[in-house]
Amino acid sequence: MSQNTSVLRELHASLDRRKRPEDIAHLALRLLDGGGRRPARRTRHALEKAARGSLRTLWHGYTSMLEDFARPVGAQRQLARFAELFPGLPEPTAAAGDDPAQVEAAIRAAGEQIAKRFGASDFLADRLDRAGRAEAGLGEMSKRQYNKRFRLLRRMEAKLARILVEQRKREVTLIGKSGLASRLAYEEFASDAPTAAFVAYLTARANLRSEFTVSGQQPAYDEVADALFEELRRRPERTNWYAVAHVHPTAEVLGHLDDGRRGRLLGIWYRFLLEVAELLETAWRHQPLDRATMIVRRGDDSTTWNQTARAWTKARTNWFALLRAMDAEEIADRVCPGKVLLLVAADVAAWHRSTGGGLHPDTGVWAELPLPWQVLRGEAECPRSLVEEVCRRHGVDPVAGGWTEPRPAARAVPFRPTPELVHGVEVGDPVLASVLRSAGFFSGRPLRPAAADVDAQLR
Repeated sequence: MSQNTSVLRELHASLDRRKRPEDIAHLALRLLDGGGRRPARRTRHALEKAARGSLRTLWHGYTSMLEDFARPVGAQRQLARFAELFPGLPEPTAAAGDDPAQVEAAIRAAGEQIAKRFGASDFLADRLDRAGRAEAGLGEMSKRQYNKRFRLLRRMEAKLARILVEQRKREVTLIGKSGLASRLAYEEFASDAPTAAFVAYLTARANLRSEFTVSGQQPAYDEVADALFEELRRRPERTNWYAVAHVHPTAEVLGHLDDGRRGRLLGIWYRFLLEVAELLETAWRHQPLDRATMIVRRGDDSTTWNQTARAWTKARTNWFALLRAMDAEEIADRVCPGKVLLLVAADVAAWHRSTGGGLHPDTGVWAELPLPWQVLRGEAECPRSLVEEVCRRHGVDPVAGGWTEPRPAARAVPFRPTPELVHGVEVGDPVLASVLRSAGFFSGRPLRPAAADVDAQLR
């Protein structure tokens, strides 16, 4: 494997992880230098500036923060027991526990051995009695041995369902952060080195953790991303604009695509809108929120709601952009579902008030418009004209606010080193951040016993 291929593989693997932008900049610089065509002076300067903070160049080479999004706990433990109770079947590999398709195949194959249908797992209604076991050819298997196997398959089916739910949550989180980057096939990603460098860097920036602040989060598009994008503009015929559109679907980028590829992306985003609308409705039915303030109350699952709301906003924005690129904006004239607001922690809301702020201007618009899932199902009408009328009533610009049209292309912000965060609070040193996190500081929960010692040392 050549050095460039190795770097491309590493960059592609980062698309569904939470790598620091500095580390991606370091890899991007190696990739562009190894391609036989040195990047422009501005691009090199920007990448070198970011790469100085890479873990490969820092003396401690350590970050306290996980470099991946939470992954579901697989079915490895259940499959180990499976191999003991069903020795006649092929033994699952170690990786099979993370693959729902392989877990399901194992359950179905084992179910055939004990005459159990997949999904028929009621311990009272679906188990075979002695006569049923004899009829199924299991007369030599004792009731105890049959029950052990039935219970295991029952637990495996429940585990499979949990894995599927957690995988879906993870995908929603990823798409809410960095669009379709995590779905980008390696062949598409690696077809052009400058394209791969831009996509990987902007994805890493988009995947940054949220900070505890009232001044807004870091925009993803910074001076490093802008310099890399200039590399693409200089040689548009070689750039893979379809890959770029997975993470940066601006009007300029979509203008380079043919109708077939734009239509494919439009279909992907609309299907995702429908899926996220269902997830939002499920969360809403579990615990309706206070739409008038969107401040977290006891019992609200703010993590699930906010992850799903971010995914909705990302999908909605990119759907609007593709409608415009395909001259199909009349669709939004008839069906224009509103934005979904994030839940705000009570302490952040209090911080806003203490600095002279108040509720976000969008809150009143969100509270008055029909709920998005009602609009997509056709249960409530929400044309563009209604959104514009409600925005005017609340003093919100529907275009600048992103309520009726895609937001204009982002302007590049200065590069800022990735902060070490403990529950959103910036801590200057990664080792100190690890200590504070393990002690439970800034978590909103009672401090662990060791926290008193840490607090005394800090004082």
